[in-house]
Order: sequence, then C-alpha cells, then structure tokens
Amino acid sequence: MAREKLVLAFSGGLDTSYCAKYLSEERGFDVYSVIVNTGGFSESELANMERKARALGVKHHETIDVTDEYYSKCIRYMIFGNILKNGTYPLSVSSERVFQAMAIVEYARRIKAGFIAHGSTGAGNDQVRFDLIFQIMMPGVQVITPVREMKLSRETEIEYLKSKGIEDNWVQKAYSINKGLWGTSIGGRETLRSDTWLPVEAYPDQLTKSGEEMLSVGFEKGEPTTVNALRTDPVAAIRQIETIASGYAVGRDIHVGDTIIGIKGRVGFEAAAPLMLIKAHHLLEKHVLTKWQQYWKEQLSNWYGMLLHEGQYLDPVMRNIEKFLEDSQENVSGEVKIALRPRQFEILGISSPHDLMNAKFATYGEENTTFSGNDVIGFTKILSNQMKIYGAVNKKW
Repeated sequence: MAREKLVLAFSGGLDTSYCAKYLSEERGFDVYSVIVNTGGFSESELANMERKARALGVKHHETIDVTDEYYSKCIRYMIFGNILKNGTYPLSVSSERVFQAMAIVEYARRIKAGFIAHGSTGAGNDQVRFDLIFQIMMPGVQVITPVREMKLSRETEIEYLKSKGIEDNWVQKAYSINKGLWGTSIGGRETLRSDTWLPVEAYPDQLTKSGEEMLSVGFEKGEPTTVNALRTDPVAAIRQIETIASGYAVGRDIHVGDTIIGIKGRVGFEAAAPLMLIKAHHLLEKHVLTKWQQYWKEQLSNWYGMLLHEGQYLDPVMRNIEKFLEDSQENVSGEVKIALRPRQFEILGISSPHDLMNAKFATYGEENTTFSGNDVIGFTKILSNQMKIYGAVNKKW
C-alpha cells in the first residue's frame, strides 16, 4: 500500500525531530521536512538541519528562503506603520510565522501532499497561526500535531528517539532562541513569571563596544536605502544596522501581551535594527507628515499589528491598510542621525527636502511670517466659542 505524503514544518529541535520519526515509523507517512528561512539561519545552520532531518529518515528535506518576500510583503509595512506591539515589541516571531506557514502550504500543494504537520504544543500562539493559514490556504488538508494531540513531555519524546537509535544533545537549553531578520526572541524560566527578568547572558549578543558611534540611515519613501551614506537594499540595510548595533547591546526588552488563546504571556527579545529603524522612521515622519496623516496612520497601524500578531494576515483588510500605509510614504524621504552608546541609542535629528519644520514660514516660539498677532486673537475667539456657549448654558464657569 502506497504511503501518503506529509509535509512537516521542521526546525531541528526536539519536538519536530520527534514528529519526523514518529510520523514516519508509527503513522506510516512519507515525511517531507521543510525549513523556511526568514533571514535568521546561516548556511551552516541550514546544512546541519538537513543532516538532522535525513538522519531521522525523512523522504526528502527542503530549504525554502522567503527573506526577500518577508521584507517586501510584511516588514516594510511594519516600518511604514512604526509598529510596536503594546508600544514595545516589533512582532519579530509572530510576523515570520505567517510567512513560514504560507511557504509550507505552497510546497505541500506543489508535491500534492494531503497532510501537514507541525511541532507546536497546545500552550502558545504559533499553533493558531499555523493552523489558521493552513486551513485558509488549503481547505481540507489534515493538520497533524503529535506533541499537542498526545500532550507529550520532553522526557517522553527523548526516550522515544533514543529507542529508535537517535542520539543527540537533547538536554534542554536554559533559553529558547528564535532568530529572524526582524529580531530574536528569547524565552526562559524568567519569562514565565511576572517578577523576574532575563539575565544579561541570556541575550545572544553581548556588549563588546565602548564609547560613542554615529550612524546615519537614509530613507526613500519610507524604506531604508542607505547606511552611513552608502547605498544598499533594505534587507542588507537591516542586516548592516544589526551588525553595527549588536556590539552595543541595544534593542533589548521584555514584551508582555495578550495571546491569541486568551492568556497573558511574556517574551524577551533583542532587536537592535528593528527598534532603531522604527524610531528613526517615526521621527522622520513627525517632520514630513501632517497632523492628520500621523493620526490616522497610528490608528490603522495598531490594527495592522494586532491582526498580524493574531495570524490574520490573509484578511483582505490587511491589503487595504497596506495601500494606505504605502500611499502615506510619498514624502517620507531623508536622512536620520543616530548615536550609539553601550546599552542605548539616541535618535538625534533629521534632514529632508520635505521637512515641514521650515523656517521660511515660522520658527516655533520665536517668529512667524504667515500670520499676525491679530489673526491669533480672532482665531482663539472662534475656537473658544462652543465652550463659552456650553459654560454659559450649563452654568459651568
């Protein structure tokens, strides 16, 4: 009897290693393992994952790189929207999971697989993000999640793999690290409680630089296109900024938020380039956009970030919001100066041909050339009129 094809979202960790062996030997599937790179893996890491997958007996292993697509279809809009979940987190993991899930579906379609599996437990957001994308893009596909379905412990998984002759260093690391182009998340025992915090050594990048370093980032229509006056593409700009800033140990924080499944959660993260780019872009926008452009951008950006976090990337309203965000970037071009120091960065100022803080019209608190003091007197009389009527009618003042 022919074995059916199953695509497994593979990371090389304990859970997906268990899934690869179990689904092949106990459930009788031809397992096609897939690692989807969103910019966080080196060539050597990808090669090591492939060796692990083949040692587990998969039928075929595939590496799919979606870094450029991830930037063009998601990260650029998070920059346009200055999106920080709860004012803190740049959606490092939640945004990349959507693109990993979509790539897995496309691969499953290509090889005509009727089953998709992932190693998520039943306690986090990723299970919802994966399942949601799979169901939307491939209705009828059977999603298999052994760790979630059987409520497996790490010890059970390790013992099973050992019984199959699979030896590896399965000792649980103190911290779980997930790295992508748009930042690194860090989870550990400290993030499971409200009153503890991650120690310095938990972060992948350590402080190696001292003193102060100046950095300039150039934007064209909202996208980063130069670093220290040297032209580059946006993905390379993100990587270059991360390389420069990581030695200063900046971009660290702990995000506290509401999960899709209704519980509170904490996660540490290190995202020097995302935080610096968002803050720099935001300052540039303050200079070149009107008050109401900034206001409505903030409202829509908050919704965009929430829907993205909860796996709703495929809802057509996301494309509507993206059109607004892209249109808002017409004049968001210029250079932003940043100062880097140990454990801190400071956004210093901008230069732009579209700067609305233009001395030809006025200098705040000093002088103006477009209206007179008498104009202000008349303006404030009209502006106060409704409140004067309200106070008189209701005897408030």
